[in-house]
Amino acid sequence: MAKSNLIRPHGSDNLKILLLEGNARQDELKRAEKLPKVEMTTRETGDLIMLGIGGFTPLEGFMGHDDWKGVCADMKMKSGLFWPIPVTLSHSEKINPGSEICLTSGETGEIMGTMKVSESYQIDKEFECKSVFKTADAQHPGVQMVMAQKEWNVAGSVKVLSESYFPKEFSMVYQRPAESRKIFEQKGWKTIAALQLRNPMHRSHEYLAKIAVEVSDGIYIHQLVGKLKPGDIPGDVRVKCINVLVENYFVKDRVVTGGYPLDMRYAGPREGLLHALFRQNFGCTHMIIGRDHAGVGDYYGPFDAQQIFFQLWDGALECKMLPIDWTFWCFKCGGMASMKTCPHGKDDRLMLSGTALRKALSEGGNVPEEFSRREVLEILREYYAGLKEDEKVEVKLHGHATGDAEKKIKK
Repeated sequence: MAKSNLIRPHGSDNLKILLLEGNARQDELKRAEKLPKVEMTTRETGDLIMLGIGGFTPLEGFMGHDDWKGVCADMKMKSGLFWPIPVTLSHSEKINPGSEICLTSGETGEIMGTMKVSESYQIDKEFECKSVFKTADAQHPGVQMVMAQKEWNVAGSVKVLSESYFPKEFSMVYQRPAESRKIFEQKGWKTIAALQLRNPMHRSHEYLAKIAVEVSDGIYIHQLVGKLKPGDIPGDVRVKCINVLVENYFVKDRVVTGGYPLDMRYAGPREGLLHALFRQNFGCTHMIIGRDHAGVGDYYGPFDAQQIFFQLWDGALECKMLPIDWTFWCFKCGGMASMKTCPHGKDDRLMLSGTALRKALSEGGNVPEEFSRREVLEILREYYAGLKEDEKVEVKLHGHATGDAEKKIKK
């Protein structure tokens, strides 16, 4: 086999794939039906699928106490491996080491995998929240996830038996790391930049993507298709928006779209690092980090997710950051620009953000044509027009969405 020109997976020469297929899967499914069942949240289910498809290479299962503590405190597992956010499973009861359990989806009831338990342990949830999210504020959606965890964490190696509904429901974009890597190999790409998306692409996203295309062989537009917080635009709508934009405004040979099954954690800087880590497993050499990456509200500075990359030790992560400054539409420039390229003032600029776009559309307000492409807005207007009153959620603007929190990253 010819040697790959792609970046190697995180902490490994090969993808660590824990997903069983064929007869091995059928045999394990029969065995799983007789085991004690542990129900997982959507976040835990998404993490299990990523373990299965190799997205969390080189992990072999959910983390034990020492790995949990090291990741929270220093972003290091017991082995010294860099990892920025704990990957854990909680349960209401202690389970004895050596036991085997069946892991089921709390959302669908489906058997998702099996685990051989290595330990059960209790955690300081406030410590995890302050370490990972930099806050224990009960209004933070990521903090809410951790605080809602059950009393015990259960660790152990896993065998994954399903990818849930993702391959079918998101068949146009859902990909395993082995699949994206194969595409990149076939295209002859060596440098690939990843664009993280949880919102439909507005012009700022488009601008970021095209900057990346100029300095790499191609871009991987990689969208989250797991669960988001209330008020965010659902995955199927975002997929339509991104597809229509790529179809009409990108050079086909320079862009690949994909989807992955995680829930958003809204961990800001730490989540930016996790995004880069698993994009390395998908074959990407660079991770675009712009304004307020993976943030929520005003919990993080607009460029905190860039600053944390500069704090990593040598060898922590092979996937490099591609930092891009605050971007906006400048009426005097007559197009997209950034703080580094535009000499004009705030009054000449239209600040673009997914939050501002959602707020305008949800309230039936006017959306300037400079904000997003016509084809994208048509899809979004149709979505919002179809919402019932009890499905609508108030969207609150924050300083990073309006430009009021404007500041530059310290070099």
